[in-house]
Amino acid sequence: MRKAAWLILFTLLALLGAGMALSSMLTRRHKPDETRSPAEYGLDFADVIFPARDGLTLRGWWIPAADSKRAVILLHGQGGSMDPDVQYVPALHAAGFNVLMFDFRAHGRSAGRVSTIGYLERRDALGAVDFVRSQGIERIGLLGFSMGGIVAMLTAPLCPHVAAVISDGGPARLKTSLAVWAQERGIPSPLGVILARLALTFTSLRVGANQFRYEPLRWVGQIAPRPILFIHGDRDPYVPPRDFEALVAAAGPTAEVWRAPEAGHRTVDQLYPAEYRRRIVTFFDQHLPAGGF
Repeated sequence: MRKAAWLILFTLLALLGAGMALSSMLTRRHKPDETRSPAEYGLDFADVIFPARDGLTLRGWWIPAADSKRAVILLHGQGGSMDPDVQYVPALHAAGFNVLMFDFRAHGRSAGRVSTIGYLERRDALGAVDFVRSQGIERIGLLGFSMGGIVAMLTAPLCPHVAAVISDGGPARLKTSLAVWAQERGIPSPLGVILARLALTFTSLRVGANQFRYEPLRWVGQIAPRPILFIHGDRDPYVPPRDFEALVAAAGPTAEVWRAPEAGHRTVDQLYPAEYRRRIVTFFDQHLPAGGF
């Protein structure tokens, strides 16, 4: 019996240690992706610095469009920076949208040491909205990629100034996406589910907020009656069919969906680059009209 008790204790301690390690990996500071610039596309831009709602310093690019009173804020994915997403700016700019790009806290050029995959990043997105409004612009859309999609779905319910949202690959449930993330690193599926829950628990303790409450599935319904477009690859392991269908249902009747059966996580644009740009421009053109609401 003593040996069995020690084995159980060791197993529990190992699980707790692994959960803490996974939490640390997820929330650590991330280096920027390969450096890019709007100048590559011949676009005039300004390096900007602005505060998140909690005062943390964020850095990004402001790409103005002449005589335009509408803007799209790009929200990048987890573990990198805004740089790769500059590829989408030319199409938006050509359609008459101002564009703000920035690095989330603990990513790239911005300050901060802790990333939370949504909870704290809401403050960053709200700070970005504040910056855009300081430029005299009121018609604002959010375009979020993966983690950025999570942030968009958590932020729009708090911010009436956001008129339209696109989520490309934004997971419905953090615990599902974290379990898959663990499995991709060689952790067996049942253990990955346990570790995902432990990682969220430890992250909750570290940031002083219940991370389980800040899953998009719980918030997306509060965006209506404003529109949201979901871009989804049916082979996306981070957003399995059951999760995606629940997310769309929770969003309500103002949700629009573009599903690509052969696409994985964030690969719809790679398979259909021209259609991807056309669809995001058309969506924002419709819901952020140049002539006003």
